Amino acid sequence: MIKGLAHVCYTVSDLEASIRFYCGKLGLKPAFDFINDAGERYGVYIHVSGRTFIELFQAAKIEPAAGQSFLHICLEVDDIQATVAQLRESGIEVGDITFGGDNAWQAWLKDPDGNNIELHCYTPESKQTPWLA
Repeated sequence: MIKGLAHVCYTVSDLEASIRFYCGKLGLKPAFDFINDAGERYGVYIHVSGRTFIELFQAAKIEPAAGQSFLHICLEVDDIQATVAQLRESGIEVGDITFGGDNAWQAWLKDPDGNNIELHCYTPESKQTPWLA
Protein backbone atom coordinates (compact mmCIF):
# COMPACT_ATOMS: atom_id res chain seq x y z
CA MET A 1 0.00 0.00 0.00
CA ILE A 2 1.31 3.46 -0.86
CA LYS A 3 2.00 5.53 2.26
CA GLY A 4 3.13 8.83 0.79
CA LEU A 5 5.63 10.63 -1.43
CA ALA A 6 9.13 9.44 -0.52
CA HIS A 7 11.22 11.72 -2.72
CA VAL A 8 11.49 13.71 -5.92
CA CYS A 9 14.68 13.26 -7.96
CA TYR A 10 16.42 15.82 -10.17
CA THR A 11 19.55 15.70 -12.25
CA VAL A 12 21.33 19.03 -11.81
CA SER A 13 24.03 20.83 -13.77
CA ASP A 14 26.00 21.88 -10.67
CA LEU A 15 25.50 19.70 -7.59
CA GLU A 16 27.23 22.14 -5.20
CA ALA A 17 25.13 25.09 -6.43
CA SER A 18 21.96 23.05 -5.99
CA ILE A 19 22.97 22.02 -2.46
CA ARG A 20 23.62 25.68 -1.62
CA PHE A 21 20.17 26.56 -2.97
CA TYR A 22 18.11 23.81 -1.33
CA CYS A 23 20.03 23.76 1.96
CA GLY A 24 21.51 27.24 2.23
CA LYS A 25 18.69 29.31 0.72
CA LEU A 26 15.58 27.18 1.33
CA GLY A 27 16.83 25.97 4.71
CA LEU A 28 16.45 22.23 4.08
CA LYS A 29 18.95 19.80 5.63
CA PRO A 30 21.30 17.40 3.82
CA ALA A 31 20.57 13.79 4.83
CA PHE A 32 23.32 11.76 3.13
CA ASP A 33 25.58 11.69 0.08
CA PHE A 34 26.02 9.23 -2.79
CA ILE A 35 29.74 8.51 -3.19
CA ASN A 36 31.24 6.56 -6.11
CA ASP A 37 34.14 4.08 -5.93
CA ALA A 38 36.59 6.93 -6.59
CA GLY A 39 35.37 8.73 -3.46
CA GLU A 40 33.55 11.47 -5.40
CA ARG A 41 30.17 12.77 -4.36
CA TYR A 42 27.76 12.46 -7.29
CA GLY A 43 24.46 12.86 -5.46
CA VAL A 44 22.78 13.92 -2.27
CA TYR A 45 19.58 13.27 -0.35
CA ILE A 46 18.01 16.38 1.20
CA HIS A 47 15.44 16.11 3.98
CA VAL A 48 12.24 18.10 3.42
CA SER A 49 10.11 16.89 6.34
CA GLY A 50 8.94 13.69 7.97
CA ARG A 51 9.65 10.92 5.47
CA THR A 52 9.98 13.19 2.41
CA PHE A 53 13.23 14.01 0.61
CA ILE A 54 14.64 15.65 -2.53
CA GLU A 55 17.27 13.56 -4.31
CA LEU A 56 19.83 15.35 -6.51
CA PHE A 57 22.32 13.77 -8.91
CA GLN A 58 25.07 15.48 -10.91
CA ALA A 59 23.75 15.38 -14.50
CA ALA A 60 27.06 14.20 -15.98
CA LYS A 61 26.88 11.08 -13.77
CA ILE A 62 23.17 10.19 -14.16
CA GLU A 63 21.08 10.93 -17.25
CA PRO A 64 17.29 11.39 -17.08
CA ALA A 65 15.00 9.34 -19.30
CA ALA A 66 13.96 11.00 -22.55
CA GLY A 67 10.47 12.44 -22.82
CA GLN A 68 9.76 12.91 -19.13
CA SER A 69 6.92 15.30 -18.36
CA PHE A 70 7.85 16.57 -14.92
CA LEU A 71 6.51 20.09 -14.23
CA HIS A 72 7.32 21.07 -10.63
CA ILE A 73 7.65 20.09 -7.01
CA CYS A 74 5.45 21.66 -4.38
CA LEU A 75 6.72 22.43 -0.89
CA GLU A 76 4.20 23.05 1.88
CA VAL A 77 4.91 26.10 4.05
CA ASP A 78 3.29 27.16 7.30
CA ASP A 79 3.25 30.93 6.64
CA ILE A 80 3.50 31.91 2.99
CA GLN A 81 3.94 35.64 3.65
CA ALA A 82 6.87 35.09 6.03
CA THR A 83 8.44 32.39 3.86
CA VAL A 84 8.34 34.51 0.69
CA ALA A 85 9.73 37.52 2.56
CA GLN A 86 12.58 35.43 4.01
CA LEU A 87 13.46 33.91 0.64
CA ARG A 88 13.43 37.30 -1.07
CA GLU A 89 15.70 38.68 1.67
CA SER A 90 18.15 35.87 0.93
CA GLY A 91 18.22 36.88 -2.75
CA ILE A 92 15.82 34.35 -4.24
CA GLU A 93 13.42 35.65 -6.86
CA VAL A 94 9.91 34.58 -5.82
CA GLY A 95 6.75 35.40 -7.74
CA ASP A 96 3.68 37.06 -6.28
CA ILE A 97 1.57 35.22 -3.73
CA THR A 98 -1.69 34.14 -5.33
CA PHE A 99 -4.78 32.24 -4.24
CA GLY A 100 -5.15 29.03 -6.25
CA GLY A 101 -8.20 27.24 -7.56
CA ASP A 102 -7.74 24.71 -4.76
CA ASN A 103 -8.30 27.50 -2.18
CA ALA A 104 -4.68 27.47 -1.04
CA TRP A 105 -2.03 30.20 -1.17
CA GLN A 106 0.87 29.73 -3.57
CA ALA A 107 4.03 31.39 -4.84
CA TRP A 108 6.57 30.19 -7.39
CA LEU A 109 10.36 30.16 -7.70
CA LYS A 110 13.04 28.28 -9.64
CA ASP A 111 16.08 26.31 -8.53
CA PRO A 112 19.53 26.88 -10.15
CA ASP A 113 18.61 24.55 -13.05
CA GLY A 114 15.31 26.32 -13.73
CA ASN A 115 13.11 23.64 -12.15
CA ASN A 116 9.83 25.12 -10.95
CA ILE A 117 9.06 25.02 -7.23
CA GLU A 118 5.63 25.87 -5.88
CA LEU A 119 5.33 27.07 -2.30
CA HIS A 120 1.94 25.98 -0.99
CA CYS A 121 0.06 27.07 2.14
CA TYR A 122 -3.19 25.30 2.98
CA THR A 123 -6.18 27.21 4.35
CA PRO A 124 -9.19 25.81 6.24
CA GLU A 125 -11.08 26.09 2.93
CA SER A 126 -8.43 24.27 0.86
CA LYS A 127 -9.86 21.44 -1.20
CA GLN A 128 -7.10 19.21 0.24
CA THR A 129 -8.25 19.82 3.85
CA PRO A 130 -10.39 16.64 4.14
CA TRP A 131 -7.27 14.61 3.23
CA LEU A 132 -4.87 16.28 5.67
CA ALA A 133 -4.04 14.35 8.82
